[in-house]
Amino acid sequence: MTSVRAALPHEGVAAAQDQSWRRACLVAGVGLLLMAALAAFAIPVAVDGLVTPGDATQTARDLTDSAGAFRLGIVSLVLVAALDVVVAWALYAVLLPADRAISMLAAMFRLGYAGVFLVAVAQLVGVLRLLDADSAAALGADQRDAQVLLGVEAFHDIWDIGLFFFGLHLLAFGTLAFRSGFVPRSLAVLVAVAGFGYAFDSVAAVLSGGSLQKIGAFTFIGELLLAIWLVAGPGRRQRQGLTR
Repeated sequence: MTSVRAALPHEGVAAAQDQSWRRACLVAGVGLLLMAALAAFAIPVAVDGLVTPGDATQTARDLTDSAGAFRLGIVSLVLVAALDVVVAWALYAVLLPADRAISMLAAMFRLGYAGVFLVAVAQLVGVLRLLDADSAAALGADQRDAQVLLGVEAFHDIWDIGLFFFGLHLLAFGTLAFRSGFVPRSLAVLVAVAGFGYAFDSVAAVLSGGSLQKIGAFTFIGELLLAIWLVAGPGRRQRQGLTR
């Protein structure tokens, strides 16, 4: 009887840890899916969808005519950066039982990416300020339009730099997930491949001036599958992983 009673507190702690871990999985998965939805609107529709490459005048005109959508796109990107912080914490908690140090390193890489991404989004805020009539009057229409296009290009350039840190985050996460014993190894490999793709794209963008095809457009599937796995409810972890 005594041995049974002694085991109960341990089982209660283990159950609480497992519940906390499952909650972290859900937060991370939902956060990743929300980020994907927000970015799917903000980037191709509210930002790039209003930009005509090489034509500053048309770009400034389209952004002015669709200023409401452009503002909403900027807000969506700020929310993406905020969710990055939440997801960084949640994914840290998910892999904490496997290795605290590497899990923390992966989280730091993602937080670093979120910071760089916010700097990139700030370029779009600057573009928004250039769209009013006062800016056109003060700078002249041609110069204002040129600065508008340069601002959008600066957003992408800074974002490309940030993707290097994002790639390192996914590489660290995928490597640790592969070793964890409770994340499917095939999924861990796909996440690591996605990380390599983003890191490669970041370096290639700097070296080539953005002229190369981005492989991250194809390797991102690992992120999507990770989000689905996290939300769908991963199976109960091995007991040694829970109590490590």
